[in-house]
Amino acid sequence: MANFFINLSLILIGVAMIKWRESAGDMIGEAEWMRYCGGIYGLMMICGTLLVFFSIARMTGTTDIFFAPLIAIIPTGENLQ
Repeated sequence: MANFFINLSLILIGVAMIKWRESAGDMIGEAEWMRYCGGIYGLMMICGTLLVFFSIARMTGTTDIFFAPLIAIIPTGENLQ
């Protein structure tokens, strides 16, 4: 039951990042590398969206499906040789 509330709070944080991206982005400031992903506001949108999707995947137990593309490109000991 505690995991449900943790995941629900992560979803709410992700939605808040998306909704108040302008004021939060002005607080953080912008760096040079952020321009490649849409600036600070684009980065806040990307992080908030990923946080919401990750929390829903944790709630439903489908994180293995969510991380399958990432796991496919990370080299492990089996596919290094």
